Amino acid sequence: MTAICTSVEEADGSWLYRFEHQTDAELARKGYITVEKGSITVNGVSLTVCNSEKTSFGVAIIPYTHEHTNFKHIQVGTVVNLEFDIVGKYLCKMNEYAL
Repeated sequence: MTAICTSVEEADGSWLYRFEHQTDAELARKGYITVEKGSITVNGVSLTVCNSEKTSFGVAIIPYTHEHTNFKHIQVGTVVNLEFDIVGKYLCKMNEYAL
């Protein structure tokens, strides 16, 4: 799945990125959701979710991560690849078998 960067803000030496992604009930049932303080992988970088909403989420990037990953190249409008938290996918799969 992909998302688009909708904002980048510098804050106290770190960066706050916000991403918007498509979702629907079927994708949510398969675990393609974000939860506050859950994990998300953006362009291969595993991060902690903040400010999670139905179709968007934020991540905070510290200076080391900004300098040593592709985040220094991400700007508003950049399309990124996402991998959602595996725990959510496991829970969804377990729920399938429980019904």
